[in-house]
Amino acid sequence: MKDYNVIGIMSGTSLDGVDIVYVNFKLDKYWKYEIINSKTYKYKKKWNILLKDISQKKINFIEKININYTRLLSKYIKDFINEFSIENIDFISSHGHTALHQPSNSLTYQIGNLPILAKYINQKVVCDFRVQDVKLGGQGAPLVPVGEEYLFPKYNTLINLGGFANITRINKDNLIAYDICPINIVFNYLSRKMEYKYDDRGYIASTGNINDDLYSHLQRLNYYKQKPPKSLGVEWVNSQIHTILKNFQDTPIKDLMNTFSNHFAFQIVSNIQTKDKILITGGGVYNNYLIDRINNLTNAKITIPDRNIIEYKEALIFAFLGLLRYLDIDNCYSSVTGSEKDHCSGNIFNP
Repeated sequence: MKDYNVIGIMSGTSLDGVDIVYVNFKLDKYWKYEIINSKTYKYKKKWNILLKDISQKKINFIEKININYTRLLSKYIKDFINEFSIENIDFISSHGHTALHQPSNSLTYQIGNLPILAKYINQKVVCDFRVQDVKLGGQGAPLVPVGEEYLFPKYNTLINLGGFANITRINKDNLIAYDICPINIVFNYLSRKMEYKYDDRGYIASTGNINDDLYSHLQRLNYYKQKPPKSLGVEWVNSQIHTILKNFQDTPIKDLMNTFSNHFAFQIVSNIQTKDKILITGGGVYNNYLIDRINNLTNAKITIPDRNIIEYKEALIFAFLGLLRYLDIDNCYSSVTGSEKDHCSGNIFNP
């Protein structure tokens, strides 16, 4: 039985930091995995500020940040390898950090995917998974569903509550996946207005009241009427959510949080069915108020897994998508992203 040892790396839009996992994959009848080590490297304040507004910067500025971010990523990877005394590594698989995502303009740009990364860490690197899909007319997202189909066969619906809520529906004949709505990217933005990094367990939201006018505005957003494949980015939040919020500047933050919680819960439940076997992961799982709102709206069986899967599922899956690329197996499906065809995406760089 062939096995592979891979380090997977993910940085998401919620700006929690860089998630790194060391995983062993084995292929028997099905792919099996074991997360051996995991750690999140928190961004320092300087990087939080830079990354928060990066989608609004010009491309030449982003390219300069890319060089420094690649160095930062290499430091985190070397620290991780040293801290856990990891010796047996087939390759590193890294998502990078999304700076720009505008598939309608044939543009997606993830920083931290420069070829020099392989030399900095003296390891083979698989990275830059989204660009090829956009070139083939796809959304370049979501990419996680292919890994979910292989690694979590017990579930037919998988939802990740990160910066955005995304869903994967696994049917007999096809795989459908898309972004449902923003989550932590909005909650964290509002929390910072109260000088908190995030709304711990959804406490602030739970003390507020729903604002019917805001709720109505949010429910009418055109994105929710679109059929998949579809995806969201920071640019959409800036142009849609922030524009709506300008009309509610006098509304207490706790009421904004409460309204968004109810709105997000409604959108999530609108995309599931009672008979579904659902796995929910991502940092939003720790938002008790949001989870309570979701449970109040559905009788579907929802499973929340252990901490390693909650917090590191996307890093795990990007490790696996890198493995598929390494083995030259398709890791992007046209039914998910809308691209011209299924394909095997990602660059491979040698040290």
